[in-house]
Amino acid sequence: MADASADRILFAVALRLGSVLLFQCMNSAIKLAEAQGATLGEILFFRQFGAACLITLVIMAGPGLASVKTARFGAHVLRAAMGLTAMVFTFVALLALPLAESTSIAFTMPIFATILGALLLREPTGWHRWAAVVAGFVGVLIVAQPGSGHFPLSGALSGLAAALTTASVSILLRQIARTEATMTTVFWFSALSVLPLGIVYAFVAQPHDAIGWCLLASVGILGGIAQIFMTSSIRYGPVSLVVPMDYSSLIWATLFGWLLFDVLPTPMTWIGAPIIIASGLYIVWREHVRRRPTTDKAVSA
Repeated sequence: MADASADRILFAVALRLGSVLLFQCMNSAIKLAEAQGATLGEILFFRQFGAACLITLVIMAGPGLASVKTARFGAHVLRAAMGLTAMVFTFVALLALPLAESTSIAFTMPIFATILGALLLREPTGWHRWAAVVAGFVGVLIVAQPGSGHFPLSGALSGLAAALTTASVSILLRQIARTEATMTTVFWFSALSVLPLGIVYAFVAQPHDAIGWCLLASVGILGGIAQIFMTSSIRYGPVSLVVPMDYSSLIWATLFGWLLFDVLPTPMTWIGAPIIIASGLYIVWREHVRRRPTTDKAVSA
């Protein structure tokens, strides 16, 4: 039994690391697609359309479409609206900033989740986590270098807005997860996103060469597979173990930025990014410590 449990944890870690790599491949495809002339509206549409098709096929091959029936349609509409907002900010930051810098700023999501959890859910938040929040924002200031003109401030602000809205989505998902299966939530997010993005696409669609179409298609396919991997990782391993794997994305962002765009992180990014990562990891660890007594009590009951 212990070996089986260890195997599941290793599988969960492998899934999470795979999702990190695939998301960074998707991010690279987004920047390359823009270089080929694709607009933000086109990229967003293909991201969600490709993911919706892939997830629908996975569900049809498994439990069937009847399994995604829901009595909380309104909650899924709200989740889709918030998720799309977060995605818009994320893609704007991604297109405006180098891969490593946009990835580093995205690491502030646990920081915003801590703030929102304290303000909206009244979760107990001690000085340890508040100190980590402050340290994380110091790291952001080091990476962004406001006033230096190193890269557009609007890009850094979009990255922070993306982290804030993504954290808001995570708060909402905690409520939805009480009654909805994971694949149900993923399906409705993708499906509900396609309609508004399809309307946008009708106004911005334009012809592309073969490379452009392949890049747009890969954005949706890579994003869909990565989303399934990321979601599945939570089924096989504890959140406190798999979520820290997300920080490995900085390795891939640095590598792809160098190989594909001939851009390496600035010296200030090498200083600020570890501070942001350390603050995020500390927040995850403190959350694990806070919940451990409850978990131990439930196990022993």
